[in-house]
Amino acid sequence: MKITKKGKKAWVTFTISTDESDEMAIKGEWSGWEAEPMRRKKNGDFYIMKILPLGKSYRFGYENKKGEWIADDTLPKEASPFGSENSILEL
Repeated sequence: MKITKKGKKAWVTFTISTDESDEMAIKGEWSGWEAEPMRRKKNGDFYIMKILPLGKSYRFGYENKKGEWIADDTLPKEASPFGSENSILEL
């Protein structure tokens, strides 16, 4: 994950490495948990860039095309009401 802060916003590039799926989406509080398709890099990683307000925390996760929920291992996590874990991004 890469974070660039400017003024009251942050440009956050979310990246996930997986060889188990040819499609990946991110879902988070910032979009009402709506799936946002991620793009694939030449090396196979998936990524998406979001511009988010600073001073907030955001819960999110990744979902592959099988519907499997994946938390970001580099960030703190908390239990979700669905029996999985959500990642927590503090900006």
